[in-house]
Amino acid sequence: MLATTRYDFGRPIVALRDVEVFEQVPLSERCLPGSTYEMLTSGAAIAPDQPALSFFLRVDDFRNPFVWTHAELLADITRAANALRRLGIGRKDVVAFVLPNLPETHFVIWGGEAAGIAFAINPLLEAEQISELLVAGRAKWLVTLAPFPGTDIWQKAARAAANVPDLRGVLTVSLAPYLGNTAADVPQVFDGVAVPVLSLRQEMAGEPGDRLTFEMPKAEDISSYLCTGGTTGLPKIAARTHFSEVFDTWSSRSFIGDAFAPGKAIFCGLPLFHVNGQLVTGLIPWAQGAHVVVGTHQGYRGEGVVPSFWEIVEHYRVVAFSGVPTVYSALLQVPVDGRDISSVRYGFCGAAPMPVELFHNFEKATGIRILEAYGLTEGACVSSINPPEGERRIGSIGLRLPYQQMAVVRLDDSGGVTGFAGTEEVGVLAIHGPNVFAGYINAEHNKGLWLEIDGERWMNTGDLARQDADGYFWLTGRKKELIIRAGHNIDPKLIENAVQDHPAVQLAAAVGRPDERAGELPVLYVQLKPGKTASEADLLAHAVRRIPERAAQPKSIRILAALPVTSVGKIFKPALSMLEIEDVVRQDAASAGVNLKSLSVVQDARFGLLARIACEGNSGPLREKLGRYAFKAQFL
Repeated sequence: MLATTRYDFGRPIVALRDVEVFEQVPLSERCLPGSTYEMLTSGAAIAPDQPALSFFLRVDDFRNPFVWTHAELLADITRAANALRRLGIGRKDVVAFVLPNLPETHFVIWGGEAAGIAFAINPLLEAEQISELLVAGRAKWLVTLAPFPGTDIWQKAARAAANVPDLRGVLTVSLAPYLGNTAADVPQVFDGVAVPVLSLRQEMAGEPGDRLTFEMPKAEDISSYLCTGGTTGLPKIAARTHFSEVFDTWSSRSFIGDAFAPGKAIFCGLPLFHVNGQLVTGLIPWAQGAHVVVGTHQGYRGEGVVPSFWEIVEHYRVVAFSGVPTVYSALLQVPVDGRDISSVRYGFCGAAPMPVELFHNFEKATGIRILEAYGLTEGACVSSINPPEGERRIGSIGLRLPYQQMAVVRLDDSGGVTGFAGTEEVGVLAIHGPNVFAGYINAEHNKGLWLEIDGERWMNTGDLARQDADGYFWLTGRKKELIIRAGHNIDPKLIENAVQDHPAVQLAAAVGRPDERAGELPVLYVQLKPGKTASEADLLAHAVRRIPERAAQPKSIRILAALPVTSVGKIFKPALSMLEIEDVVRQDAASAGVNLKSLSVVQDARFGLLARIACEGNSGPLREKLGRYAFKAQFL
C-alpha cells in the first residue's frame, strides 16, 4: 500500500514509468513546506552545524573562505527578513536588489521573500534600464553594492534610483569586510536621491535571528519577481509564488536523490539574479542540508576562477556545478593536471543547447557526467532533466518532472490548441503544474501566454519540440526568436530598433549566428529604402551607439536587396538563420581544408534547421568542427 505522507524519494527516477509511479501518491499528501523560508528552516534542521555557505571574494583566498553553518545562514536570512519588515516591506511590497554574487545577496533573496517580494535585477544593465525595471516593479527598497574600485554598480544604482517614485530607501552592501576591513561604513552621498541610505548589515544587527517577527508567508503568496524574455533590453517581469519555487525545488530532487546530502558541496558560478543561480545553487541544496560554495562576486567571470576551477573542486570535494555551454567550453581548455576531481557526480547544463562535440570532449577529458535540462523562469527553474541514474540522450532535454505536465501540442492560426502532437511530431511545448508562475506583472505581456487544454490552464513556452516514444523531449527551435549568447537572452527587437530610425533603413531583422564559444552571436540583416544608400560599417556604428548592452551589439550587419518574408508579409527569420549556418559551414570547411560538393540548409521536421553536406574526400575534420555547434549537420 502506498504511503499517505511522504517527503522522501527512495531511488532516483530513471525512466518515465518511474515518474508515473511516483505520482500515484497525490501531491497534497506529500507534506511540502508552504514557503521558501519554511523549506530553508527544514533544511537547516537536517545538519545545523554543517557548512551551508562558503564564500571567497578573490580566487587566491579560496582555501580560506568566509563560512556560514546552516544555523548561521538561517539566522542571517531571518535577520534580513525582520529588518526588511521593520523598514516597511509588507507581504505585497517589493525589495529589489542590484548585487553581484555575495552571501548578502542570498540574505536579501530569501529574507526578501519571507517579508515581501524579492526582485532580482541584473547588475550588468545600464542605469536607465535598471530605473525602468524599478519603476515597473514598484520597488519600495533597493539593496545595492556600496562604492568599490573596479565596479560601477553603485554609480548606476544611484542614477537609477533618482527616478523611482515608490522608492523609500536604499540599503548598501560593502565588500570591505571580505577584505579584512570591518569598519566599512555607509556612503555619505547618494546624489539626486532624496531617500535614506542605510547599511544592510547594520540594519540586520539589531534583529532577532531565531524567529520571524511577523507572520509566515503562505504558499499562494507572490515570493519573487524575476526578469525574463531577455536579460538584455527591458525584459518582462515574471511573478512567482512561494509554492512554485518550493515545488520545483522538491520535485527536482526526485532525479538526483541524495546527491546534495549534508557535507556535499555544489559550486555556484552563475549569477544570483538568475533563477538557476538561486535555486540550483541555493534553495535545492540547502533544502537538503548541503553546502554551497560561492566563488567570487563575479562567479565564473571572476579573475582566475576558470583557470583555478579544478583546484577549487578538489579542495571542496565539489559534487556538482551548473553552467552554460560557454562555461564548459572554457573549462575544457583548463587541464585537470592530476587534480582529484572524482567527487564530481554531475555537471548541469542549461540556458542554451550543448554542442554534441563539446559534450563528448568534456566528458572524455574530465570523466564528469553532463546532465542537460530544460527550464524557464516562468516554470520556477527546472521542467525536465536527463535522469542522472538512467539513460542520458545527448541533445535531449530529458524527462518531465513529477506532478508537472509537459506536452507537445498543435496550435491553429489563432493560437488555440487543436490537440496533442503524436510521437516524434513537432509542435509547441507547453507545461502545466504547481511550478508554473502566476503571470507577468504587466497584463499586456500575458496575451497569448496561456493555453486551455481540457479545462486546465497551460503555459505556452514559445519553444518548438518533439517527444520520443520513451518520453524524452527534444527542442527543435524557438518561436520566440531570442538570441542566446553565452546564456544571455537577447531580444532581437532591441537590436532591430537600433537601426529603424536610420534614414536609409526600411526593414531590419536580427538573428543568432552559430558560435562555438558563445553559442550564438547577434547579427543584423537590413533592407534599404528604395533609392537610399548606406554602408554596413555606417549602419553598424549607428546600431552600436544605440545599444547600451555590449552583449546585444551585433557582430556584423548584412545588407540584402530584400529580406525574406512569409505569405502574409512577415519577415521570415529562419531563412536568415539558414544563411548564417551556411556561411559558418563554408568558413569551417575552408579552414579545415575540406572541399564541399554540395551544401544546403533546410528546416527539418525533426531536427529544426539542418545542414546537409556532401564533401570531396575525408569529411572528418569538418565533422569535428561542426560538432561544436548546436545546429545539426547531416553528411551525405
